[in-house]
Amino acid sequence: MPKNIVLMDGAVGTSLWEKAEQKKAVWHYNIEAPKIVAELHSEYLAAGSQIILANTFAANGAEVARDSSYTVKQVVGTAMRIAKDTINGRAKVALAIGPLTGLLKPFGKISAEEAKDLFEEQIGCGMEEGPDLVYIQTFMDLEMLKIAIRAAKHYDVPVLCSMSFMGANAAGKRPKIAHTMMGNTVKAIVAAATELKVDAIGINCSLGPVDALPVLKEFKEATDLPLVFKPNAGAPIMGENGQAGAAFDIEAFADDVLPAVDAGATYIGGCCGANAAYIKRLAEKIRAKLEAEA
Repeated sequence: MPKNIVLMDGAVGTSLWEKAEQKKAVWHYNIEAPKIVAELHSEYLAAGSQIILANTFAANGAEVARDSSYTVKQVVGTAMRIAKDTINGRAKVALAIGPLTGLLKPFGKISAEEAKDLFEEQIGCGMEEGPDLVYIQTFMDLEMLKIAIRAAKHYDVPVLCSMSFMGANAAGKRPKIAHTMMGNTVKAIVAAATELKVDAIGINCSLGPVDALPVLKEFKEATDLPLVFKPNAGAPIMGENGQAGAAFDIEAFADDVLPAVDAGATYIGGCCGANAAYIKRLAEKIRAKLEAEA
C-alpha cells in the first residue's frame, strides 16, 4: 500500500461469530474451532491486510478463568501460533490486547495492581510466540490504557494504541470535544501516549467512519504520531436470526473510511461488522485513490 498507508484487518469478534456454530467469547475458538480462526486470518491476508490481529483481544486471566478451564498461556499461545502459522511471514502479526471487564478503583472493583498483573500475564504469554507488534485497542479509560502500555513496553516491539469514543447523545448532538466514556480527551490521550513512547495512537470501535472522522482530525491537530483509524461498519445490529451484522454495506463503509487517508491516518482498517469483504473493498478504493493522485 503506497503513501505510507498500512492496511489493517477488520473485526475479529463479529467476523468469527459469522463463522461459528456456537456464539461464545471468541478466544474459545483458538482451541475449540481453530480452523475458523485460521480461515479468518487467511481471508484478511487475501484482502490485502498488512497487519493481522491474533485472536487474543479479551483473553486475560480474569476472563479466561471466569469462562473456561483453560489457562491464559493455552489460549493466547495457541492464538499466536495459529496467526503466525497461517500468515507465515506474509504480513505482520499483532498481539491484540483489549480492556478488562470492569472499571478501575474508585469507579469499579479492579485495583491498579490487579490490572497490572492481568496485562503482564496476557502480554507475556503472547510475547513468548514472537508477535511483530502489540495493538492495545478499544479502551475507554486512559488510566487502564496506561497500565497496559507499560506492560507492553517491557518488550522491544512497536506498540499501537487506540481508544473508543462517545458518539452523539439521544438528541443527536455530538460532543464539542471528543472524549471517551471516562471523559478522557484527545489532548490527554496524546500526552500520555507521547510520555509512554507509543508508536501510534488513534480511534477504534464504538463509532462508524463518519462519526469517527472528526476524532481522527482532533488527533491530527494534537500530535505528529502516526494515527490509527479502525471504525465500526456502522453501529453493530442484530438480525432476526440473532446474527451480528453491520449497519453499513460494503460500499458505504469503504467510501466513508476513504477520507481518513487525507485526514492523516497511517493505519487504516475496520472494527465491529467489518469482515474481510469490507477490508478488500476498502483496499481497492484506497489504492485507486492514491494511484489517481500519483
